[in-house]
Amino acid sequence: MRNTKILPRVNKYGFYEIRMESIGGFGANVAGKILAQAAIVGMGLNGANFSSYGSEKMGTPMKTYVRLTEEDTVRINSPVTEPHLVVIFHTNLIQMLPVLEGIQENGKLVVNTNKPPEEIREEAKVPGGITIYCVDAFKIAVEEKVRINTPLLGAICRATEFIDGEQVKYYITKMFEKKYPHTIEPNRKAFDRGFNEVSIMEVPDDNKYPFVEYKPYVSPLGYENAPIGGAITDFGNAYIKDLSGSRAGYVAVYYPEKCIHCGFCSFACPDFCIIFKEETDPKTGKKLMFMKGIDYKHCKGCLRCVEVCPTEALRAEIEAEVSPEKLKSVV
Repeated sequence: MRNTKILPRVNKYGFYEIRMESIGGFGANVAGKILAQAAIVGMGLNGANFSSYGSEKMGTPMKTYVRLTEEDTVRINSPVTEPHLVVIFHTNLIQMLPVLEGIQENGKLVVNTNKPPEEIREEAKVPGGITIYCVDAFKIAVEEKVRINTPLLGAICRATEFIDGEQVKYYITKMFEKKYPHTIEPNRKAFDRGFNEVSIMEVPDDNKYPFVEYKPYVSPLGYENAPIGGAITDFGNAYIKDLSGSRAGYVAVYYPEKCIHCGFCSFACPDFCIIFKEETDPKTGKKLMFMKGIDYKHCKGCLRCVEVCPTEALRAEIEAEVSPEKLKSVV
């Protein structure tokens, strides 16, 4: 028998809507599936869940949508444009995309960050009346050896209040029990930590930042100004590509006093992030190549350089705990 009157708010179509702003590889698609199963199958609501990938490549922005309703039918299958709850899987997205576009008044915002809600309010220009839930999902994921989606599911349950956490944990178990049974308990523990370790701030209704209305994308190109078919007007290059959003907790940190400038790290790096420069060797007077540091803009955190370093001049450390001075790119 379907439960009724459990949704705290609905739009004019009778839906409570969630939009997850994420990066490919962080598990937002799986999180949406688990959340929808818990609410629809476990709690008796109706609803829908799907993701919008764009380019299906790890490290690129993507969105996941969840709609829940107490009505008998679901006739809408379009992207969520006016969410009651927004979930941000990585703070880099705040600078890249209009992640708060369309958020409802008195809505809720869940952010994966090690910063306090007060800082996130200023960084994301959160309007008054929104409640912010901050959780360091990267830290939890690293410590429990899981992805960041399960601690964020815990924070989502804390924010929504009506979604049954036990049902979510049940469907976490169902999701992983066949292929990855050894990950069930760490993921359930990460969920509990995400639920309990949130920092909450109710943003005062001070009119400091305005609500941003949803604006559908309209291509600037039409039949009159479209480029000639087949012409490559913007050739591919890696200079403007920022891969730092792909890092999932750990980052390679360089300790120059340990370095013997062997070059193993440069051979291992798939994205040419290791910077060597020609300098005069003070001992021999010869021109040699010396390791100068890492280009963190293009570093995606694969840690292959750490694996091959013979002297521990490169070490894997939790990025959130590393001084920003150490993570400055040398180029």
